Amino acid sequence: MHVLEKTIRSIKPLDKSYLELAQKRLDSLTKPPGSLGQLEEIAKRIVAIKEDLRPAVAEKVIITMAGDHGITEEGVSAYPQEVTRQMVYTFVRGGAAINVLARHSGARVEVVDMGVAGEFERALPISRRKVASGTKNFAKGPAMTRAEAIHAIENGIAAVTEIKEAGLDVVGTGDMGIGNTTPSSAMAAVFLGLTVREVTGKGAGLDDEALLHKIRIIEKGIAVNKPDPDDPIDVLSKVGGFEIGGIAGVVLGAASLRIPILVDGLISTAGAFLAYRLCPAVKEYLFSAHSSVEAGQGKMLAKMGLSPLLHLNMRLGEGTGAALAMGLIDASIKILNEMATFESAGVSEKAENTGARA
Repeated sequence: MHVLEKTIRSIKPLDKSYLELAQKRLDSLTKPPGSLGQLEEIAKRIVAIKEDLRPAVAEKVIITMAGDHGITEEGVSAYPQEVTRQMVYTFVRGGAAINVLARHSGARVEVVDMGVAGEFERALPISRRKVASGTKNFAKGPAMTRAEAIHAIENGIAAVTEIKEAGLDVVGTGDMGIGNTTPSSAMAAVFLGLTVREVTGKGAGLDDEALLHKIRIIEKGIAVNKPDPDDPIDVLSKVGGFEIGGIAGVVLGAASLRIPILVDGLISTAGAFLAYRLCPAVKEYLFSAHSSVEAGQGKMLAKMGLSPLLHLNMRLGEGTGAALAMGLIDASIKILNEMATFESAGVSEKAENTGARA
């Protein structure tokens, strides 16, 4: 576990002096203090993450990790497993929702095969970090071996490290994997000590009866495997997914590289929560892009002390929420970098102790 351990050791808490410097800059701008609310908080944290009072956020990338799941044998998804593979091709052709929203936000999409069933042709422009051709059915036994779980996380670290070499200022996490709300909900239940019913939703469109079946299957998988909530690798290996492990690796790797991370919906939050359990310091590098309709996401975010930036009733995944939230990252840094100060604009600052009312 050398790569994983080395990466975790390299992640440091934010230097609070940068938060103070950024606050001083923001308070000097031509506006009442704090009047831009959360945009100011975003800007401050990005300054501290990058340790730069004029941080760059031009190079934006959504890393969409794909993997298949043996648990789909149990009928927990409204879509067949082959859709995972089909959607990878759609991503590459630029026709998926994530492609549209990434283009809108000025981001590029990098697709990573973490565990899609079968092989892709060599010419396809994707990153190949396959651990295996899909996980095993965790209703019958572990989804993967412990070694495979570590491999998945380290492949995520490698993916973001390689992308950084080509230019990366802000990263968004994304996923593709039919059935992957099932392992994500299972992981949330185990980590949070909640019932499966409390953290499980309808995924890509199950009806009420199918949702009850999904809950029973997750309960069965947890009972069969008995994942240890105090051992994050054990939880991933018993009831997780390769792309979820990969997302955890992206989070850890990006934090070690001092890159802000926009976390998408339920599956990305499960990966981020796994990273948080391995290294609590990563939460300072995380921004929750949006509030998913899946209940498990909000409960994991609350445990990490994170609040979503957007509330749009989305539940697609792919990195779509992260792509939209990148516009807020751009806005916050443009305020910091481009807005005039009271002094430079020749604008009078707030009068002190005059008794005047605004």
